[in-house]
Amino acid sequence: MSIMDFIKSELINVIEWTDASQDIMVYRFPVHDNEIKMNAQLTVRESQVAIFINEGQLADIFTPGRYQLTTQNLPLLTTLKSWKYGFDSPFKAEVYFVNTKQFTERKWGTMNPIMMRDAEFGMIRLRAYGIYAFRVTQPEKFMKEVFGTSSEFTVEGIEGQLKHSIVSGISDLIAEFDKPALDLAMYYDELSAAAKEKVQERFDPYGLSITSLYIENISLPKEVEKVLDQRTSMGVMGNQMNKFTQYQAAQAIRDAAQNEGGGLAAAGVGLGAGAALGKAFGRSMNNSNNQTLPKVICPNCSKQVNHDKFCSECGKSMEKKKCIKCNNKMNAAAKFCPSCGSSQEAEVCAKCGSKIGTNSKFCPECGTPV
Repeated sequence: MSIMDFIKSELINVIEWTDASQDIMVYRFPVHDNEIKMNAQLTVRESQVAIFINEGQLADIFTPGRYQLTTQNLPLLTTLKSWKYGFDSPFKAEVYFVNTKQFTERKWGTMNPIMMRDAEFGMIRLRAYGIYAFRVTQPEKFMKEVFGTSSEFTVEGIEGQLKHSIVSGISDLIAEFDKPALDLAMYYDELSAAAKEKVQERFDPYGLSITSLYIENISLPKEVEKVLDQRTSMGVMGNQMNKFTQYQAAQAIRDAAQNEGGGLAAAGVGLGAGAALGKAFGRSMNNSNNQTLPKVICPNCSKQVNHDKFCSECGKSMEKKKCIKCNNKMNAAAKFCPSCGSSQEAEVCAKCGSKIGTNSKFCPECGTPV
């Protein structure tokens, strides 16, 4: 091999890069001490950008396509190297390929709970997680702000910073979101869109763009979920306080019955607890029966009261009396029967003044005909 053939073999004629890992964001073409031959072929594939750097300074940028390197399509590098017009000798420069495709299925999640003030549960802690996608939209800014001097840069190198930015933005949104915690699932799309817009401001300094962001789940604390499970169990009976008491009493009696206490003392304690629970359960049942009866009108004060023997407002009897003539039931204070119109006051004997029964034909005292 002649010296000229050796020199030619050391020159780079083709510059290109194919990404096999799917996670590399920046790749430095292995030029090393080799020189790039003028008129060499440069191939930039879709979702790539090629950047030429001279002595640490960004020079020419090539978008997708195939190029034959000349001084005409390397204007900045030509100026930096002070080449004369028509330069046709080999040259040295660093070549970096920046991957501009979308990096999808990146996961984010809250490491610490998000504090939120809820009208129903008070101060609660929420956790959230989801996925996002991003891409490099400003290669020059990304090279200056993020990429160093290594041979390649992967998603892992910046993923931690991006996750922190996303979690911080979403935590701020959820904490300020004026909706009940139980209704947050209805607003995942709205929260995701607002979070994407908010996070984009934090991606801009790196030359990145967040292309999608989704909230997959916002979970409540275990304590709140336990209360919700109890409410669901009570839903079959209704959501009333007395029924909740019945439910708790029944659960306690069941647990006491399953407890195999040892010895007579334990048996006595078990019986005492069972008796107390039985009384509590009976009271809750009675209260339930009283509350489920319809309200009635007091015949004396005309107030709506419970179906008791005496009015809770005026204290008078709620029992009805029968008409002295037709036996129709009516209010105890009524003076005339609403059915037959008869006076409810007993007749008086005109001779002796004694009271006479309704169906009597003679005075029971003096015998005078009525």
